[in-house]
Amino acid sequence: MFKRQKSLASEQKRGLFSQGATQSLLKNDMRNFQCLSQFVLSAGPLTAIPGVKHSKTTHFEIEILDAQTRKQICIVDKVTQTSTIHDVKQKFHKAYPKWYPSRVGLQLECGGPFLKDYITIQSVAASSIVTLYFTDLGQQVSWITVFLAEYTGPLLIYLLFYLRIPYIYDVKESSRRLRHPVVHLACFCHCIHYIRYLLETLFVHKVSAGHTSLRKLLKGCAFYWGFTSWIAYYINHPWYTPPAFGNRQVTVSALSFLICEAGNHFINVMLSHPYHTGNNACFPSPNYNPFTWMFFLVSCPNYTYEIGSWVSFTVMTQTLPVGIFTLLMSIQMSFWAKKKHKIYLKKFNSYMYRKSAMIPFIL
Repeated sequence: MFKRQKSLASEQKRGLFSQGATQSLLKNDMRNFQCLSQFVLSAGPLTAIPGVKHSKTTHFEIEILDAQTRKQICIVDKVTQTSTIHDVKQKFHKAYPKWYPSRVGLQLECGGPFLKDYITIQSVAASSIVTLYFTDLGQQVSWITVFLAEYTGPLLIYLLFYLRIPYIYDVKESSRRLRHPVVHLACFCHCIHYIRYLLETLFVHKVSAGHTSLRKLLKGCAFYWGFTSWIAYYINHPWYTPPAFGNRQVTVSALSFLICEAGNHFINVMLSHPYHTGNNACFPSPNYNPFTWMFFLVSCPNYTYEIGSWVSFTVMTQTLPVGIFTLLMSIQMSFWAKKKHKIYLKKFNSYMYRKSAMIPFIL
């Protein structure tokens, strides 16, 4: 009996000990769970690891052939979709340094138009291999160089004749005869005209960053410089005769010349505005400036004012060389005005109602 009681007591102690141990284990588990949950909540939401994107870039091979012989010159490889014709020219220049980019002309087919530098390869590619035809454009010069050379020459040449250098006129005749006031006025107007050209080229006009052939530069300089020499020789000659109607003719034509010069300047300033340049340009509309009201009648008032200046200069000086130069310039500007007028008709048909190209109601 005594042994049984002892065994029962020991079993009860073991049971109580086991219950206490389990309760303490449960408490420890609860504490651990609470600590773990607090740690997870403090860590914030789980963020997914971004996957690595493998971009598939398409490359082109540009095969460049000679436009005359159809023989292969080189192959430009690893050209991306966003690459332009200018980028291809740069790589071609690295392979052949004697042909710099502005001298390289690339065509999709022989006899076709030359591709512009801003055109992307993707827009002209029909497959991964693109064939282009190369043409050597010859010696190239920038457009701003062309304009500055064409306008600086007449300014200086006219002044040389105005100063009556002994190598041009007879010294005795120059000293005997006094100059008529119209000679001084003509020199002033001529200088004003070409100084305006130069200043607008540098500060107003957005001259293209492209290039043109050296041949065009020589042709333009020969035209402007040659006619200026002819005009200046007659007006500054000691035997020059003033206009038939005297001071009245000179005064009216001089005022007309200055008005046309001012109008031309204001129109050029207006056309240089960002709203009137680029692919998204809008048609220029007249504003508070009275010189811009010419837009109500013609689409190219800058040519209208330019011809008005030379017609006024012709009447003021009353010389044949100025008249011939004015006629040739009017013919050339009429072609430019018609070309621009057609472009305006396609883009701004609603604004072109009853408008002429250059001369109101006539042309």
